[in-house]
Amino acid sequence: MSETKFLTPDEVTERYRGGVSVGTLRNWRAMKIGPSFVKIGKAVLYPLEELEAWDEGNRVQCRATKRLDEHPDDRA
Repeated sequence: MSETKFLTPDEVTERYRGGVSVGTLRNWRAMKIGPSFVKIGKAVLYPLEELEAWDEGNRVQCRATKRLDEHPDDRA
């Protein structure tokens, strides 16, 4: 049985390189959006598995770039 790893809001901010602030996480919790979290007393913790699932849910699929075999200037 593996132990669940939890991150604090500060650690979540570090995980996303500052792209999601502690204040944003607080607002999302109040609005019941964003990644799932656990609250124990005053402590707010984010299960790492939930963050990874949230990442997958927010993944943006891009289409493949078409590669040209010749440059437009090379045409005869």
